[in-house]
Amino acid sequence: MTTRLWTIIALHNPKSPENVGSIMRAAGCYQANSVRYSGERFSRAVKYQTDTKNMHTTIPLTQMTDLLSDLPENTQVVCVEFAEGAALLPQFEHPRHALYVFGPEDGSLPQAIIDAADHVVFVPTIGCMNLAASVNVVLYDRQCKLMADINNEEAIKHNRDNNNRLVFNG
Repeated sequence: MTTRLWTIIALHNPKSPENVGSIMRAAGCYQANSVRYSGERFSRAVKYQTDTKNMHTTIPLTQMTDLLSDLPENTQVVCVEFAEGAALLPQFEHPRHALYVFGPEDGSLPQAIIDAADHVVFVPTIGCMNLAASVNVVLYDRQCKLMADINNEEAIKHNRDNNNRLVFNG
């Protein structure tokens, strides 16, 4: 049995190329394996892509009719949505193998996707966040909870900008 983690991001009918570009950047930062999306709105707007780190060259971005199809074995479906009965994200225990499904910027996930989920969680905010912000928060929460053994100094040296040589001696 493998202990390797995997994360797949699924976007139901996203409309904003700016959000999808930011989500691709988050996918790279938090080591998601792939991003999939449904609907036609993003496909029409993709020429305005804002994936500033070009993550689409290393992380697959795939249009799909059914976001829940072709999942690796043992993948649990986690919907992120304001749905009655949803769990608070800070109290949620992330599965090791997960597909995180997010609704569109101007709507909600279909009930059929909620019904097919293993878990539904929500980020406790006043009102709803931007789609890309929601993805970032969920992936950050996952990383904090599942990858607590990160070496701080190595992570800083590896991930900071080439122009950054800051040191805190406090």
